[in-house]
Amino acid sequence: MDIRAAPVSMPYVDDHCIVAIKPAGLLSVPGRGPQHRDCLALRVQLRHADALVVHRLDMATSGLMLLARGSAAQRRLSMSFASRDVEKTYVAVVDGRIADDAGEIALPLAADWPNRPRQIVDHGRGKPALTRYRVLHRDAETRRTRVELSPVTGRSHQLRVHLQALGHPILGDALYAPAHVHAAADRLLLHAAALRFPHPATEATIRFDSPAPF
Repeated sequence: MDIRAAPVSMPYVDDHCIVAIKPAGLLSVPGRGPQHRDCLALRVQLRHADALVVHRLDMATSGLMLLARGSAAQRRLSMSFASRDVEKTYVAVVDGRIADDAGEIALPLAADWPNRPRQIVDHGRGKPALTRYRVLHRDAETRRTRVELSPVTGRSHQLRVHLQALGHPILGDALYAPAHVHAAADRLLLHAAALRFPHPATEATIRFDSPAPF
């Protein structure tokens, strides 16, 4: 695919940072091999050559991504992520009706090496991972729940594995959902819906919202 064919939406651009909206099914950064070169980073760099990735979303996940303009801004934003001064909020639709209106999932995660890129809950060698959730809507007819997710840590596939472990896999999840839940949606129903961060130059708090497209 020609990476110029589908430019991504960029709701915010200044001299220091860029906020872009990644479509589901698009890589955040280039993968291995020329067939996996197309990604959000390269599409943004076609318009802003100094754009650098600060964090990533899973290929199957859509929503807000933050990029830095230049290495100095990248360092400052990376420090904000490391110190947890960046707040990310996701929206997902999961199988089943989550019983509690809100709660936390604190389960350590590790790579499932024989089945990469899958991750697993591993109390022996896993790294601490914490997700906070809040129920937005329960559908009695379909027995599905729309839920808001706030990851405190940023482990790979954290939200997907935590919800699976809770007994409520995300609809359309090819890696972690059973076949009937995977088939219930034509994409992973997980969207990065809000992003709040200190501006890398002014340190003023900025927030962006992107409604879930499902």
